Amino acid sequence: MRVLIVEDEERLAAAIAKGLEAEGFGADLAHDGVDGLFKAQEGRYDVILLDINLPGMSGFQVCSRLREAGIHTPILMLTARDGEASEERGLNLGADDYVTKPFSYPVLVARIHALLRRGDKETESVLRAGDLELDTRTRICRRSGTSISLTARELSLLDFLMRHVNTVHSKQTILDAVWGFDYEGDYNVVEVYIRYLREKIDRPFDRNSIVTVRGFGYRLDSGE
Repeated sequence: MRVLIVEDEERLAAAIAKGLEAEGFGADLAHDGVDGLFKAQEGRYDVILLDINLPGMSGFQVCSRLREAGIHTPILMLTARDGEASEERGLNLGADDYVTKPFSYPVLVARIHALLRRGDKETESVLRAGDLELDTRTRICRRSGTSISLTARELSLLDFLMRHVNTVHSKQTILDAVWGFDYEGDYNVVEVYIRYLREKIDRPFDRNSIVTVRGFGYRLDSGE
């Protein structure tokens, strides 16, 4: 497994690389956006760690250029604290996940392994549950052929649920998978976003895809 680390803080990048190599990964470094884009296009990587604030070319630009070029290597963006707008922008541009600086190394490794597991399960780009579809590459959601506009967080939540249809997930499991292991906000945010999703993917179509299992959590029905 090879990881490309695009980070202009050279000491941080070297420390991450050293840790990942101890875990059995191969790691390459780039310290500016231009070099990072070149290496990501020319090399073969399983995950790309991509800082947002880079000299030469921002992480947003690198991410966008890679997706436009049809390169779908999982991207884990490294964002500044209190950067929710940056996180949403990165996800909308095609990033797969993010961690907020300063982050703990075990959390970073857990996120990398999560992306690798997700990639192993991804046999096709379009996820389906009955007449509900989500294209994981273009991030476009449709129901019965009708396009549905979703925010980055709603897309991430739906992506998780559609990868595990007919499986009941606790709030904590959803929180860890969608908001991250280091999320310190309101635990009830899961309920809020489940409600948002229902308002968009279920109610306008007279469906009940997202089911509340009292005492356990939520599941997305396959529609079969």
